Amino acid sequence: MLQAPGAMTCALLSWLLLLLALAAPSQGHHLGPKSHLHYSRFLDPSNVMFLRWDFDLEAEVIMFELQVQTAGWVGLGVTNRYTNVGGDLVVGGVLPDGNVYFSDQHLVDEDTLTADGSQDAELQGLTEDAVYTTMRFSQPFRSCDRHDQDIMSDTVRVLAAYGQDDTLKLDREHIFVKSIFLLQIIHPDDLDVPEDTIIHDLEITDFLIPEDDTTYACTFLPLPIVSEKHHIYKFEPKLAHHNETMVHHILVYACGNASALPTGISDRYGADPAFSLCSQVVLGWALGGTSYQFPDDVGVSIGTSMDPQWIRLEIHYSNFYNLPGIYDSSGIRMYYTPRLRRHDMGVLQLGIFTFPIHFIPPGAQSFISYGLCKTEKFEEMNAAPLPDIQVYGYLLHTHLTGRALQAMQYRNGSQLRTICKDDSYDFNLQETRDLPARVEIKPGDELLVECHYQTLERDFLTFAGPSTVNEMCLIFLFYYPRNNISSCMGYPDIVSVAHELGEEVSDSMDAMMAMNNVEWTPENIKKAEKACKEAEQTVIIKTTDEVVGNTTGWIPDIVPIPQGPCLESTRGKVERHDKTPVGFRAIPLALSGASMAAPRILPLVTLLFARGTLLWLLASLQGRD
Repeated sequence: MLQAPGAMTCALLSWLLLLLALAAPSQGHHLGPKSHLHYSRFLDPSNVMFLRWDFDLEAEVIMFELQVQTAGWVGLGVTNRYTNVGGDLVVGGVLPDGNVYFSDQHLVDEDTLTADGSQDAELQGLTEDAVYTTMRFSQPFRSCDRHDQDIMSDTVRVLAAYGQDDTLKLDREHIFVKSIFLLQIIHPDDLDVPEDTIIHDLEITDFLIPEDDTTYACTFLPLPIVSEKHHIYKFEPKLAHHNETMVHHILVYACGNASALPTGISDRYGADPAFSLCSQVVLGWALGGTSYQFPDDVGVSIGTSMDPQWIRLEIHYSNFYNLPGIYDSSGIRMYYTPRLRRHDMGVLQLGIFTFPIHFIPPGAQSFISYGLCKTEKFEEMNAAPLPDIQVYGYLLHTHLTGRALQAMQYRNGSQLRTICKDDSYDFNLQETRDLPARVEIKPGDELLVECHYQTLERDFLTFAGPSTVNEMCLIFLFYYPRNNISSCMGYPDIVSVAHELGEEVSDSMDAMMAMNNVEWTPENIKKAEKACKEAEQTVIIKTTDEVVGNTTGWIPDIVPIPQGPCLESTRGKVERHDKTPVGFRAIPLALSGASMAAPRILPLVTLLFARGTLLWLLASLQGRD
């Protein structure tokens, strides 16, 4: 069919615009000098240093914007758990003449900075006004510079510093380290907030905190009475002012509707065992965490005959200084709605069964413990067909000597994947985190939790237990669809471990006591670690109705997953003959406006073709006049 010249011209113009759009590079989650940065946090107790950040997972690039109340230099980087020496610090500022300076550096000692040979941070903007100096820059998650710390899906110890003027000198009063999980997959601003939200508090009121190191205060509370199904979609801690440091964790356990529950408040580990009833965690907060909102397609179901009507609220208090007369009213605030989500969620507790068979020797640079879960009995104990579960989030938990955790998945005897991990775990930052992609677990899979500990500052055995000075090794997996399995945890045959250490014992109690007889040399520490890994594991499985089952198994090997390639610097190395300090070449004044944008370059063939098409169109239009 023939077209009129005008129609043909319009069609060609539309086609040309589409071609140009397709030829342009895909923006995706492109981060530029003016991009909105989703995440933010103050870095110091006085709120002088404010950090914004965002990242591009596909490009493996992170963008930072540091705003500091100073007219001097500012710096931001990453350090490790033990010392700032070796930590990287990107520094910059605005000189009195308006020019800016910017450099990728690292600490050679506590007081001295030196420039990296490879400049891997890219400046996006530097400004100074009457109140703030603001620096925005980007950098790869993992550069090839040995002086740069990797930014991974772990806890990151962010290092921040500033000066009162442009003299680049470290002042320990102006250096701060804050643990942050930088690579948060979902931001609350991106999630749906129902207009018909209802708020309900689950709390302990005016509770006198005992003058003991550790108290697990428990009480049983009803859930809201609703006439139809609702979903809890968000929760947050409700902490009494001034008592925040005494609250170690808050857990909400679902109770089976057939349970006979006590009244009042009592210690979970006290004289009345009824206060340890109800074992399926449905909501949980721990030290350092904030609010958490579930993804838009999942929620905790309430209001049906299959849902719990009562919960056990557990608050772990750590009163290390045995302070008298402290009253507390803390708990969990939950948000729920009649607007239903697609999936009912559940929580599966994995790790090492918390009792003294789990031990960590004193003086250990590193000691690794394992807890096995075998899911082959899940369907039998669930008392109903068990579909595959989809894991979308997790919460990691150890106490003070924990250094790293990970959960591994195995199928048919082969390692499948790492479900979640944190190689830089911080006891003071325990929060629910989202997975970058949902993980499918099938009945019959094996799940393994590995916990790393360090006890160099302890001269006594550390046993698993409820106190903060005891230890735990737990990972909570948030998943859907919900089933009746509440926990699946393992522990090693401690009698065989004692025998490997040369101790003659006849039962588990003797074996635990015998650990105090061992001389904990580095060789014996490694021998104990190996014996615990090679010992047969007993796996304990519990349901929401307090049904307990067990099986046995062996710890599989963990095959290390190689890291991806680092990103070479696009800014090159500094040559010896260059006498200008690296990174401190003066940057033109125009840059300080922070309004730069990288030009978009089209392929040459596309440009030539587009040029020819435009000339042809112009000629056609002129010919019609």
